[in-house]
Amino acid sequence: MAPHSSPHPARRPLTPAPFVLRLCLHLLMAGLLVLAAVRAHSAAGTVAAAVTGTVYAAGSYLPPVRTSRRAAAVWLGVLGASWLAMLWLTPEALWVAFPLYFLQLHLLPVRWSLPAVALTAGAAILSYVGHGAALNPGVFIGPLLGAAVAVATVLGYQALYRESERRRRLIEELIGARAELAAAERHAGTLAERERLAREIHDTLAQGLSSIQLLLRAAERALPPDSPAAGHIERARRAAQDNLTEARRFVRALTPSDLEHGSLAAALERLCEPGAGPYGPGAGAYGPGAGPRVRFSVSGTPVELPTPYEVALLRIAQSALANTVRHASASRAEITLSFMDASVTLDVVDDGEGFEPGSVRPSSEGGFGLPAMRARAESLGGTFTVESAPGQGTAVAVSLPLSPEDRSPTAGGTA
Repeated sequence: MAPHSSPHPARRPLTPAPFVLRLCLHLLMAGLLVLAAVRAHSAAGTVAAAVTGTVYAAGSYLPPVRTSRRAAAVWLGVLGASWLAMLWLTPEALWVAFPLYFLQLHLLPVRWSLPAVALTAGAAILSYVGHGAALNPGVFIGPLLGAAVAVATVLGYQALYRESERRRRLIEELIGARAELAAAERHAGTLAERERLAREIHDTLAQGLSSIQLLLRAAERALPPDSPAAGHIERARRAAQDNLTEARRFVRALTPSDLEHGSLAAALERLCEPGAGPYGPGAGAYGPGAGPRVRFSVSGTPVELPTPYEVALLRIAQSALANTVRHASASRAEITLSFMDASVTLDVVDDGEGFEPGSVRPSSEGGFGLPAMRARAESLGGTFTVESAPGQGTAVAVSLPLSPEDRSPTAGGTA
């Protein structure tokens, strides 16, 4: 509305004045000043109109008026004083009150603009009466109606603009969220397929080659030392061993990237770092300060675990921590990896809102919910338990059995 941009350099103006509205206001002010100058009954009235027009024009070109609220208020005060002088000299100046309403409403805060508009309307009425005009309803209705129209127009425009800005920000957030969701779904799908292939290779090809190797070794021991078949069995056993090693390499290559550069304990520790997110560093599910403080600890003597164990425990930890971040409103959480004689256990405990475990139903959206975590643990012969109550936090525990071979230093490579 104003002849210049809003005096708020550090933020986006609340009511930006489009070019057409500024032009209309300029033309309205110029037309009313010319009308007042032409119809003035004295040279002083004409000069006052010219001075008012000059002050108004100066505000359109002075940079401080466009960038500083204080400078804009000073300019508006000078413009108002020149208009009052003009109003004192000629009653025709009262029509200039209408564009002044818009300037006051646009440049001043609401707590100052409304009193300023009321004072301007009162000055116009008093001036008209003071110049000897007869009292009639039009003397009061005209300025007051103009002030009401200006107030309704500007405040309505501000409300519409705020709503438009709110909707614009909401749309931008929705577009960003949709893009993040699509990327997360693609990432989750890729990881799920990699894990499925790793499980298939481990459960079929690698296990089959391991069995063939054991049978060939038994057959080799059963043959007499000078048997002509001993050499063939030895070569077959070596071929099975080489192919088993290759199958294990495929399984390791298909494991989650979190496990590619360190142990399970290291991956879980990275998961607890601020800003890491429940799907590993850089996943962006929550930033620093947006989720609970998470602590990781290891109990017992760490040993290498089979790749399916590491994948399952990492995914369950990620899923449990994601549930804590999204639903528990917790301030603290703790992940504990415990190595015992016959099992490895993972515990995820938080101090959040808690829930009734019996009321949980399988998620219609898929993903790593409680039923999926339970199925993953039970597929490896383990157990999965959830302890929670409203207002008492949640504890998720998964335990996987360890055989003597699993606890050997080379267990990470066994099939």
